[in-house]
Amino acid sequence: MSDLKQPSRRKPPSKPAVPAKAVGKALRLRAPKPVDRATMIEIFRRLKEANPEPKGELDYTNPYTLLVAVALSAQATDVGVNKATKGLFAIVDTPEKMLALGEEGLRQHIKTLNFFNTKAKNVIALSRRLVEEFGGEVPHSVEILETLPGVGRKTASVVVNIAFGDPRVAVDTHIFRVTNRLPLAVTKTPLDTQEALEKLIPDEYRLHAHHWLILHGRYICKARRPECWRCPVNDLCRYPDKTIP
Repeated sequence: MSDLKQPSRRKPPSKPAVPAKAVGKALRLRAPKPVDRATMIEIFRRLKEANPEPKGELDYTNPYTLLVAVALSAQATDVGVNKATKGLFAIVDTPEKMLALGEEGLRQHIKTLNFFNTKAKNVIALSRRLVEEFGGEVPHSVEILETLPGVGRKTASVVVNIAFGDPRVAVDTHIFRVTNRLPLAVTKTPLDTQEALEKLIPDEYRLHAHHWLILHGRYICKARRPECWRCPVNDLCRYPDKTIP
């Protein structure tokens, strides 16, 4: 028997784990820096040139029906909401009439929408508060609207922007995507995005900024395959994965 010792089989030293904070920092360093103010102004100038008077795609007849339509649009398409509310708004255009219709009656109109049971409950509850506390009128205040059942910052901001001309920039998934792709700002949440945009967008463009950005994200700067070849601001955009042939 040989008395030679077999060489020990040592495992190679493992690489030290990279701290999560370091990974996050590295990703942030790779992300494009937000455009400067002059570029932002040019972006909105072009969006305005392409669509001088942008409009939302939800059908409504007054501030109350707008509030209901926006509340119903969560996790639903504008097309789907318009189909559901076509018959509803023909007979209901005030909170008083909504209360008379009742929760079950409302459910029958909106049963094609996601979460229609919860939405019906919230619309009846918010209608009751409007009648009891505000004389049936929709308050011109994001802060007050946010206290209504089923109404968050986005819904409240859309309503005061469209109904009352308040230059709020409500942020949905489209606006969040466009903001971070260009980028107008680098943000982590829709609320962060709204606060950043309302500070950064020049006054002359802020009133319609919500509509320009949402329509741009919905029809051009799409999630899976942005149509960069027909984007009016593609030469100003810093998104690294453009789809220009």
